[in-house]
Amino acid sequence: MAKHTVVSMPGDGIGNQVLPEAVRVLKAVGFDAEYVHADIGWECWINEGNALPQRTIDLLAKHKLGLFGAITSKPNKEAQAELKPELRGKGHVYYSPIVTMRQKFNLDICMRPCVGFLGNPLNYIRKRVDGGFDEPRIDTTVFRQNTEGMYAGVEWTNPPENVRAALNTHPRFKAFANVPPADLAVSVRIITRPAARRIVTAAFEYAKKRGFKGVTICEKPNVVRETSGMMEETAKEVAKNYPGIDLWSTNIDAQLMWLNKNPEDYNVIVASNLFGDILSDAFAGLVGGLGFAASGNIGDEVAVFEPTHGSAPKYAELNPPIVNPIAMILTAAMMLDHIGEGARADRIRKAIADVVKEGKVRTYDMMRISGGAKSISQGAASTILMTDAILAKLK
Repeated sequence: MAKHTVVSMPGDGIGNQVLPEAVRVLKAVGFDAEYVHADIGWECWINEGNALPQRTIDLLAKHKLGLFGAITSKPNKEAQAELKPELRGKGHVYYSPIVTMRQKFNLDICMRPCVGFLGNPLNYIRKRVDGGFDEPRIDTTVFRQNTEGMYAGVEWTNPPENVRAALNTHPRFKAFANVPPADLAVSVRIITRPAARRIVTAAFEYAKKRGFKGVTICEKPNVVRETSGMMEETAKEVAKNYPGIDLWSTNIDAQLMWLNKNPEDYNVIVASNLFGDILSDAFAGLVGGLGFAASGNIGDEVAVFEPTHGSAPKYAELNPPIVNPIAMILTAAMMLDHIGEGARADRIRKAIADVVKEGKVRTYDMMRISGGAKSISQGAASTILMTDAILAKLK
């Protein structure tokens, strides 16, 4: 009997291409696991009116560990139009399955490491006054609060009368009092102190483990005073328990400027949901883009690991597949870290680093060429060839 059971959720598009490659690597490092397939994503929505079926929820509740590929998400009107005809008008509402999964299992701690590999032609470089350039070592992990904030899902277009009445009690809402109901959309940004404390504590614990000198809380408390204010206030409270680690505070807008000036200064950043999403993608762009961006969604019992890229449907039907599998493979390594298989995770990351540094095998994104059927003929490695190169380094 296998030591671990992993709920395998390829999802949509290229998720079906990259997840099997990650499993190949996991098997090659001797990870003892059984993989149980679970349905999720757009086809489930079209055929069932639910992108996250109960059978998948049940598997995650049972096995506690998930490896996820990618999903397709579309605005609600488009989603309704693609439902099977017999499901239309039945009250089905599309919700992102990964957001629903995070909230269902309280996967409130999201870790998104953004680490540069030496030799990656996509790495951030900085010009020097003497005409040369520096390539700073970027090793940043963004801790994103995963279940609240702007992604909590509490929103309305044409809000009901009781909601409108509540909004009217706020002095600042007077500016919108005469807006016709159908022309008014409201999204509520929700922050709770316990969830803020959990994500900030996770960031400080990680900084302590890695020996980093500081944690940055990145919000906008000078404008979004109540919710960002609670995040920053909570961070200051938590920081008192870590006397050897400094707490730095930045505003989200200024931080995006500074990460393009001195990204190596920020090893651990913690932020609310939307700001953390923005920050992690911005930092990922400095270390190779979404082809190198992994993440983990971690709760008290269940953990689900996913690359941060989307389903890229325009590439999904290409044969051979051309997308970069490294983000998915790094995601699998994060899963190994989580369950105490750090030595195997380190072997995987070392193999990836060796392939990138050697520079003989590069996917189309690493070559800075357009993706498409012609990229292979231009010298780009296929998805499978990149995995083969990583497997060769593991040996």
